[in-house]
Amino acid sequence: QVQLVESGGGLVQAGGSLRLSCAASGRTFSSYAMGWFRQAPGKEREFVAAISWSGGITYYADSVKGRFTISRDNTKNTVYLQMNSLKPEDTAVYYCNAGPSVKAIKVVTIWVWGQGTQVTVSS
Repeated sequence: QVQLVESGGGLVQAGGSLRLSCAASGRTFSSYAMGWFRQAPGKEREFVAAISWSGGITYYADSVKGRFTISRDNTKNTVYLQMNSLKPEDTAVYYCNAGPSVKAIKVVTIWVWGQGTQVTVSS
């Protein structure tokens, strides 16, 4: 069973930056698209960004396009999310997961969710 460990969250002022990391155990990491998701209090988990298995294709939610950048290092079984120009509405617990493709991952995820990492953006 693959385990996902997210890290890098914290408290930041609006306009600031954070870089999240998600490390996956197991040898199947490079076979899948990877994505970031977030869940704010009282809301459903939502898609944020995805990257293809090779890293050549990326896909973003409109709310983060131009501010967030997803990347991956298959040698380290790790996916990253660089978040710039953060806004209070980005406050949420951020999670990662794998999926069949950068589009399909919005509705189909493969592994058990990790604990996530809290991002809090103050105004």
